[in-house]
Amino acid sequence: MSDTSWQLIKTFTEAQGTSGFEKPIREMMREAMEPFVDEIQQDGLGGIFGIKRAKNHNEDTPVVMFASHMDEVGFMVTNINKQGLFNVAPLGGWNPHVVSSQRFTLFTQKGTYPCISSSVPPHLLRGTSGKKDITVDDILFDAGFESAEEAHEYGVRIGDAIVPQSETVLTANKKRIISKAWDNRYGCIALIETLHAIKDIELPYTLVIGANVQEEVGLRGARVSTHQFQPDLFFAVDCSPANDLTGKENVQGRLDDGFLMRIQDPRMITLPQMVQFLRETADAHGIKYQDFISKGGTDAGAAHLVGNGIPSAVIGVPGRYIHTHQTLFSIADYQAALSMIIEVIKTLDKDTISNIRLNPAK
Repeated sequence: MSDTSWQLIKTFTEAQGTSGFEKPIREMMREAMEPFVDEIQQDGLGGIFGIKRAKNHNEDTPVVMFASHMDEVGFMVTNINKQGLFNVAPLGGWNPHVVSSQRFTLFTQKGTYPCISSSVPPHLLRGTSGKKDITVDDILFDAGFESAEEAHEYGVRIGDAIVPQSETVLTANKKRIISKAWDNRYGCIALIETLHAIKDIELPYTLVIGANVQEEVGLRGARVSTHQFQPDLFFAVDCSPANDLTGKENVQGRLDDGFLMRIQDPRMITLPQMVQFLRETADAHGIKYQDFISKGGTDAGAAHLVGNGIPSAVIGVPGRYIHTHQTLFSIADYQAALSMIIEVIKTLDKDTISNIRLNPAK
């Protein structure tokens, strides 16, 4: 892994931005993309995309879109009690058992403050042998204020965001990384590195490349951005949960086995002609991949239903323990996914795009 890749990974995963509060990540994306694209556009919800136009762009020029998403899972303040602690609503999917006794940052109009999540009070577990079903409602968030009045003085209001805080580190063997927010700063980082790699390449189509907002709360940003850009093809670049802890061979989403070739999930069936194109591209360039049937969705699930239908796919990576403070992922899988994104962009042409769309070439 290059020093550039490591610095991007560390910077973007340690940065904080949950659903609806993506501004810090958006500004980082803008700064990173601007030197390598012809134009930056932002949609009405805050998704940000660079436009790399075909040399002879006209109304018949195909448009291909690659999208990550900027948001990570977090929480929103819903109540401030008289002790100055907060009730919250989750932004994205959280397993309540991983929320307690963790460090967060509270974002307010007056500034950012350190914050921790409470341990579940023991009396809530009495008579249950410690097996009570814990919910997020059982957990309070504590920024050290002495009262609701003091919290208000420091600018805390209902609707403020609370985002995980965690340091990104390499594992001892230097082959894997531990961080928060790999879902989905992976996609942001990979697309920035892609722009570096293709900066001198002229494409036969217009490339739209960047990041959506609010994926973790219902794939909302993808609907808006695909409506704005109306691409002919859409590729989501996203992270999915690994399922390889026990060593069983019949599981999907294994670290070090390459990028995830998503075939189906509850929101989308990848079109056979798209799967064929991706497999042929990966095989032609010796890029390691694993077929993947997912129980969760990505922005492709929203994008492929926009307009008259947009053939869509996902170039993914697996991560252990996603939607927590500590995800563990493979550098080799990231490098495989990055290579795949670059080769897909370089391989696509007007005829291939037309064939994937099941339109006869003109």
